[in-house]
Amino acid sequence: MLRAEDQIGRLAALTGVMLMATAEALAQDRALAQDKGTRPARRIVVSITDRKLAVLESDRVVKIFPTAVGAPESPSPVGIYKIVNSIPDPTWYYKGKIVGPGKSNPLGTRWLGLSIQGYGIHGTNVPTSIGHNASHGCVRMRNHDVEELFGMVEVGDQVELYADRTPELDRIFGETTAAVSVQ
Repeated sequence: MLRAEDQIGRLAALTGVMLMATAEALAQDRALAQDKGTRPARRIVVSITDRKLAVLESDRVVKIFPTAVGAPESPSPVGIYKIVNSIPDPTWYYKGKIVGPGKSNPLGTRWLGLSIQGYGIHGTNVPTSIGHNASHGCVRMRNHDVEELFGMVEVGDQVELYADRTPELDRIFGETTAAVSVQ
């Protein structure tokens, strides 16, 4: 049987987790309820092969960011999705682990959840992973980049993830060139 102090400690920890989850849910509800304003819709295009993310407005490239994408054993999902929530200073929940906001949080400083459950665009506590296939399928960005992106997009904006090059990706990210070996 647990001592009263241990029971109180466990109850306090559980209460803290529930309060954080409730606060995040309320923040999401507020974001969904806000008027979208008059800003033209923006869309995010991610080239998994290039490990880059572009923000487009009216088919014009606004900004391109470097990213990390899914590792071979956990690839990023290809498809067209929507941003369904945006959370500053997110809490990371994974297989019974909980990491609150801070330097050790694998989600970094921002989370943009996608309409495919469990996937999103987020910061990182491992900035050296950017430019690599290193995530569990999410699109990872440097914290300062995801903070900039966070201010550029809204809940409801479209997110497109492509595994293969298309003419549009060539236009957005530049045409790919064959590697040249210098002897």
